[in-house]
Amino acid sequence: MLKIWRMWGIALLSVVMGIGAVQAQTQSEDEAAKAKALLTDAVNYYKENGDKALAVFSRQGPFVRDDLYVFAINTNGIMLASGGPSVMLIGRDIMNSIDDELKPKFQQALSMPPGDEILEADYPWGSWDTGGRKITKHVYYQRVGDTVLAVGYYRPRATSEEALQLLNSAVEAVGADARETFKAINALDERFYKDDLYVFVVEMDSQRIVAHGSNLRLVGRDLSALANRVGRPINAEDLTRVNAEGAIEFAYQWEHPITGEVETKHAFARRVGSYLVAVGYYKPEGEQAE
Repeated sequence: MLKIWRMWGIALLSVVMGIGAVQAQTQSEDEAAKAKALLTDAVNYYKENGDKALAVFSRQGPFVRDDLYVFAINTNGIMLASGGPSVMLIGRDIMNSIDDELKPKFQQALSMPPGDEILEADYPWGSWDTGGRKITKHVYYQRVGDTVLAVGYYRPRATSEEALQLLNSAVEAVGADARETFKAINALDERFYKDDLYVFVVEMDSQRIVAHGSNLRLVGRDLSALANRVGRPINAEDLTRVNAEGAIEFAYQWEHPITGEVETKHAFARRVGSYLVAVGYYKPEGEQAE
């Protein structure tokens, strides 16, 4: 049966991946252009004003644009300036504040020679503005003297393709060991969330949530009592459908795990034994639910 569900996911993936990829690419290109423009302005300002620019970068002024901000690190790893949450790291060695797996990426960036070329890299980053979750951040950076200036943005909303990939992994894990998988999901194990995607699981007999990769307070809640200010994400009819069909899709309005804003969400769900396992992705702004 797991093999059938996996084949269903792969077939559906081939249909939706093209649409999701185009949407993500458009959003990414727009964010990239804004980030590069801010970095170029910051580099020029730093070249003109030297270290006096660092205080300006750390203020809520011309170098903070929407969610983009400038941060600066010297080649010894000391944070010199930040217009965002990393302001708390100013004066500290960044290597003492990041995971071991992330250190090689920072060391590589800081060891690049000065030049006019804008470089780029991806790395996972979590702070109060991401709800504590590690989210993929794409950063553009350039070294001026002994200072590396950078501007980064959190990647666009995950695509339907990525949602199905995560669902495939979750279905396989629940099928192999349901209880241990539920513990891992509830502990925010990185295998079961990626950027703004997460897994949630409902026990169909009791109609209660047994695992939730974003809000632990929902675990144990009855579906009949589960609703937000715009409605209920899943109901008894959905459970009947997934029990009969093995796999369903449904759309609803729900809080984004990073922004906290209510947005349109499209979920894929499959039955694994007596459980409904689901992953949903948030649609681009302005796109309506089916």
